[in-house]
Amino acid sequence: MLLESQDYQGWNSPWERSAISVDRGPCAWTVLIPFFNERNFLDGTLASLAAQDVPFELILIDNGSTDGSGDVAAAICQRLGLSFTLRVDRRPGKVNALQSGIECTQTPFVATCDADTLYPTDYLRRAQHLLETSGAVAGGAYFVTPTATAEDHAQAAQRMARAAKLLPAQCHTGGAGQVFRTDALRRAGQFDASRWGYVLEDHEIMHRMAKLGRLAYGGALWCAPSPRERDRESIRWTLLERVLYHVTPKPARDWFFYDFLGRRLAARKLTSDRIRERQFYAQTDFANRSATPA
Repeated sequence: MLLESQDYQGWNSPWERSAISVDRGPCAWTVLIPFFNERNFLDGTLASLAAQDVPFELILIDNGSTDGSGDVAAAICQRLGLSFTLRVDRRPGKVNALQSGIECTQTPFVATCDADTLYPTDYLRRAQHLLETSGAVAGGAYFVTPTATAEDHAQAAQRMARAAKLLPAQCHTGGAGQVFRTDALRRAGQFDASRWGYVLEDHEIMHRMAKLGRLAYGGALWCAPSPRERDRESIRWTLLERVLYHVTPKPARDWFFYDFLGRRLAARKLTSDRIRERQFYAQTDFANRSATPA
């Protein structure tokens, strides 16, 4: 039975958390969905997860939404009969939200998913097969559009395979399609803004995971980010930074991230919360920010 509560509303302090949770019995997976003002996209994402063919624990992390996304997410889960835990973490930034979710993860595998992304019904089953058969500590899915054809899938999978073969210890997918062994993720230091509080957290976490074991990218693992207006040019890394990432040898990647890239991102004020700045959000969402939304 799904437990219902409204306790996740009305927090006044910077970091407050509450939960709506149920006991779903033993399962292998936890799915984390951090979100900020995603009420228009949560329905499709949650419906795709409700159709998964293996059981999983769902943890939703509301990162201080101002549009009622937490209420919307809870209502959708209830309508779909989807068991869930809802946490509220008002510390700005995806890294903080993911940290909050990992703290209450108890399953051997964890998937980080985005609130605007659609997942095939066998996503978690294929992810587990990928990690177990390869002995990998982490893995990733290729991205296609929701209307992708079989040829589109084949081409995207081939691009992923080529990149992973050429650069096996690097990140080749975004956080919407990353999967981890939970114990290895914790040994790597998991998501932690005191360690890495900038954008490109999906690349930095894979750097740390690669120190512990293999990264796997499977041709059968995919997901589909929803079509939407995007305005993220100001939070991307530069061409120089991207090229240097690819050519820096593995033993020197600590230098690349923590001495080179981290300092450059800090100078540009590209902290993790900057990913929330999109033109399609209301200006009132950023009324307390001194910078103009990117």
